[in-house]
Amino acid sequence: MEQLEKLPIWVEALVFASEIPLRLEDIQLSLESFLHFAVPRRHIQEAIVLLKQKYAADNFSFELVEIANGFQFLTKAEHQDLLGTWLKQRSNRKLTKSTLETLALIAYQQPISKAELERIRGVNCDYAVQKLLEKELVELRGRSAEAGRALLYGTTAKFMQHFGINSVKDLPQLKEFKPEDNQIGEVLE
Repeated sequence: MEQLEKLPIWVEALVFASEIPLRLEDIQLSLESFLHFAVPRRHIQEAIVLLKQKYAADNFSFELVEIANGFQFLTKAEHQDLLGTWLKQRSNRKLTKSTLETLALIAYQQPISKAELERIRGVNCDYAVQKLLEKELVELRGRSAEAGRALLYGTTAKFMQHFGINSVKDLPQLKEFKPEDNQIGEVLE
């Protein structure tokens, strides 16, 4: 039973790793599966009380909160104004030229894989795609049927709203280039 001394650390790790509130039942199931023996619910509840007390201290910017029938780490309310300012600044940032180029390719070629974007642009597109996902202008549309099953990206309703269009059919048509308009010098026959 020495392992039960580590219970608060394990509970902390589980709650920290979860993107949604983690229910007591899920914590218990995970611990029992990991330890291969029954873990009394009261021991988990005691670990949660210890963690709540630990993070209630002023030197932590977050706390362990019971929410939506589970437990989750959340930023303390006294930091709300700071986070609001940061979120506003983050959402107001303009798209860079490379991100706009990537967005245009996705809009006109969707669904398209990152490998195809990189082949067309000739540069790595990780950063641009990540920023577009964060701004919810593009989304995952599934996987390619080709070997490797690459993720495919397409535009979102937020993209349509942002650019004032109802569908990708409303995008401006790409100009068709005539060979003679793009040639330098004389044509040899």
